[in-house]
Amino acid sequence: MQNKGAIRLFAILLAIVSLYQLTFTYYTRKVENDAVEFAKRQAGPDAEDQAVRKYELAYLDSIAHEPVYNFLFARKYTYMECKNREINFGLDLKGGMNLILEVKVSDIIEALSNYSQDENFQKAIALAEEREKNSTRDFVTLFGDAFEEVAPNGSLAAIFNTIDLREKVKYDSSNDEVLQVLREESHSAISNAFNIIRTRIDRFGVVQPNVQRLQKDGQVLIELPGITEPERVRSLLRGSANLEFWETYDNQDIYNYLVQANSMTARLEQSKIKPDSVAEAVVEEEAPAATDEDLGLLGEIEADSTAAAVAKDETVRSLFTLLQPSGRATGPVVGVAAERNMNQINEWLQDETVRGVLPRDLKLLWSVKPIPAKDLQYWVTNPVNTRESYFQLVAIRSSSLDGRAPLEGDAISNASDRVSNSGGFEIEMSMNSEGAKTWARLTKANVGKSIAIVLDNYVYSFPTVQNEIKGGQSSITGNFSAEEAKDLANILNSGKLPAPARIVEDTVVGPSLGQEAVNAGLSSFIWAFLVVLVYMVLYYGFKAGVVADLALIANMFFIMGVLASFGAVLTLPGIAGIVLTIGMSVDANVLIYERIREELRAGKGLRLAVADGYKNAFSAIIDSNVTTFLTGLILFLFGTGPIKGFATTLMIGIATSFFSAIFITHLIYDRLLKSEIDIRFSTKFTENLFAKAKIPFVGKRKLFLTISLALIVISIGSLAVRGLKQGIDFTGGRTYVVRFAGQQAVDAAAVYSSVSEAFESANTEVKTFGAANQIRIATNFQVDNTENEADGIVQTALYNGLKPFIGDGVTKEAFLSDYLQSSQKVGPTIATDMRNKAGLAVTFSLLVIFLYILIRFSKWQYGVGAIASLAHDVILVFGLFSLLYSIMPFAMEMDQTFIAAILTVVGYSINDTVVVFDRIREYRNLYPKRPLGEVFDLAMNSTISRTVNTSMTTFIVLLVIFLFGSEVIQGFVFALMAGVVVGTYSSLFIASPIAYNLMKEKEDKVAKAVK
Repeated sequence: MQNKGAIRLFAILLAIVSLYQLTFTYYTRKVENDAVEFAKRQAGPDAEDQAVRKYELAYLDSIAHEPVYNFLFARKYTYMECKNREINFGLDLKGGMNLILEVKVSDIIEALSNYSQDENFQKAIALAEEREKNSTRDFVTLFGDAFEEVAPNGSLAAIFNTIDLREKVKYDSSNDEVLQVLREESHSAISNAFNIIRTRIDRFGVVQPNVQRLQKDGQVLIELPGITEPERVRSLLRGSANLEFWETYDNQDIYNYLVQANSMTARLEQSKIKPDSVAEAVVEEEAPAATDEDLGLLGEIEADSTAAAVAKDETVRSLFTLLQPSGRATGPVVGVAAERNMNQINEWLQDETVRGVLPRDLKLLWSVKPIPAKDLQYWVTNPVNTRESYFQLVAIRSSSLDGRAPLEGDAISNASDRVSNSGGFEIEMSMNSEGAKTWARLTKANVGKSIAIVLDNYVYSFPTVQNEIKGGQSSITGNFSAEEAKDLANILNSGKLPAPARIVEDTVVGPSLGQEAVNAGLSSFIWAFLVVLVYMVLYYGFKAGVVADLALIANMFFIMGVLASFGAVLTLPGIAGIVLTIGMSVDANVLIYERIREELRAGKGLRLAVADGYKNAFSAIIDSNVTTFLTGLILFLFGTGPIKGFATTLMIGIATSFFSAIFITHLIYDRLLKSEIDIRFSTKFTENLFAKAKIPFVGKRKLFLTISLALIVISIGSLAVRGLKQGIDFTGGRTYVVRFAGQQAVDAAAVYSSVSEAFESANTEVKTFGAANQIRIATNFQVDNTENEADGIVQTALYNGLKPFIGDGVTKEAFLSDYLQSSQKVGPTIATDMRNKAGLAVTFSLLVIFLYILIRFSKWQYGVGAIASLAHDVILVFGLFSLLYSIMPFAMEMDQTFIAAILTVVGYSINDTVVVFDRIREYRNLYPKRPLGEVFDLAMNSTISRTVNTSMTTFIVLLVIFLFGSEVIQGFVFALMAGVVVGTYSSLFIASPIAYNLMKEKEDKVAKAVK
């Protein structure tokens, strides 16, 4: 082997990087374990889980920005920095919430038309929405085609020449010009919606949220681990953006009021410590309000008394212990606070007794952006932790009688970002006529003061008014980056585009179900790993087996390190992908070992046999790994959520197993051979196993093709008569996993009868799911209802349907929190998208594999044989699911995970087929004068040992996952097990015979032509 030094160096560096990345997970877990121990001590042995969790979160909150890991004494990492670098668990492993929000382009277009009731416009919208279900084109294009169809001579300009768009759409604008404006405006609105959603999630306080835009316009994926209040999240995300312009107070005007609030909060906190002093914390009833002249002296007295109280008892907190006041500063900022203290400050400021000492027209709102660390010293005098994020508290003045802002977002007609004269970035905005008048009046009254721009109760900017602004044209300046200026312009534009966000997919996994999935996943992983390690030693002998096992252990270490490096999310299908990689990574070792054994049987010495074994096995390993990697890549491109996790781990596992099996084992053998250690690659039992196999594959090909044809006919017949049980991924609907109290078995038939009536006879399925006291309910009840109330309607119906089984004493809230383990919702639109993507993924994977085989083997007959065997495998697996979906005790539905299983079967099957083809090609070159049938039989018999070993290890691994893994993926693993069986069969009895028939036919034609 050449370049041993470079390979050794790369292996060492990869190991160091993997170890470095995994240490972050270690220290994160260490801190979290300390937090759990602390919480149990503080809450006491009999405390409820909620109380323990509260102490745990408080501990983690306090240590969030403290160093917990010192890397080689060169860099200190805080807990949050370690948390952001750890291996992320998916929601199915630790519980949480996964949503896909959609801002419909049709809603935006209707808003841009000022909700026109033009008959042709409404028909075109309806037609475009119908066509969107089965199209990959953007909605604006579909709308343009639909309008052209329903009104061939119609003018879109007549509809969209509204007040808001009059600067962009003229009466004489062509339809194409109007469509281009609609396309730009809808893109802007969607970008704005994404910014709003991302900001809301960032402020929600979730650790490691994931918010990303999906390929389809208007769709946003949101993953929120650890969420325990899903309804609160739904309400937060579905709310429409509320843009407002407010007058502000100057800090100097209200500082003394805050001093009083500080004293009041100290009394409130002290009363919690000393119950007897509660009366002292209450403001005397009917006490006369202090005048402005009295406030200065009163503030000093209160501050002194507060300081004395705090001096007596250091445990007493107050407003100014968490909020750094800006006593000398001017402007609307009254103080700054660390992010972890903001919730407590909000709680104090909402207290009635605290509100009683503050002006009635005062609103205190937080800035949306943290203060840069370099600017903290300007705002605060006390020492602060610069590793934390600090936010400004802004004083808003509500001057209207109804409490509404004097100017709201609907007044903005256009906003855009631009470079200012000073070289910075600013936002230019224009308003409609009514807004311009209000803006002129507002700016005139506030010259020299600030006006706050507020969105969803967070302050985005508070520019100082220099003079009265007439005409509705103005600019907003600030310390904006290019991205921030663009985002703020989008936010300002949101006022004129009411585009509600709809939840089209919603998955909630309870923490207990997630923990069970973790335990089941780890159990399956450990058992499968041990089984493979033992199998390799038993089959290939102690020394060779241990070398292969070392490669497997290194492979697992590298996989976890690379996952941590990429920030990948580990899901339950991801664990299945890793465990499957264990079985498939053995394939490279098996190929090498079988070639070494052949070389030894040919009489070569050990050193030469090892060298030739690696060399001769390399092409087959390359081909098999590339085809499987291509399948994983297609899964990654077309899949979402857990499927991406499965594809990610599969691709990483293929790359690391190739490196481990080819290079690391070769280095080990070089060292062993130099030490002249005797190595055997078999035991007495396996030494000549399959060595003399002489199965007449070519002679029996008609028998096997007939058997396969019969199985295909049965499968197609079942698919035609029974069809497949489609999951909600492809049909739309909701699924719920409900766990009843106690261990007593629940009658699924009785549950079905009850909930079916509650769901008004909608299509409903009820099955026992895992434990006897746990059921899975799937229904399409209210599937077409896209209103926000639909979720509540279905939950109420579910609760009413299950009342006979949970008892009348259980409230709906208790049922949702204690009995409901997980829920999933998929809207009809997203279901159509998934179905289309699944079809594209399967078709594209077959095409890619055919092209690869064609290029790699230079004969189209190989490609046809491979595709025929893949089609055979897919049809048989589909047929098996069609025959058994109503019999098996686990879910056998056609959904995203099923399609992932099919594509994995395709990858596995082509892996096996490629190895056989590679040996046929090799023997064809070695024995060009032998009959074609003899070459095929010789090649296929020589690969029997490899095929049996690889299939056996992979099947055993999958069987272990099936037996020890979670019920959530039993259907997925069952499909893989079936795929391994039919894939192994087809590579020998379908792909090769068909390739033989085609090649034989061509040879016969050539022979006849020569004669």
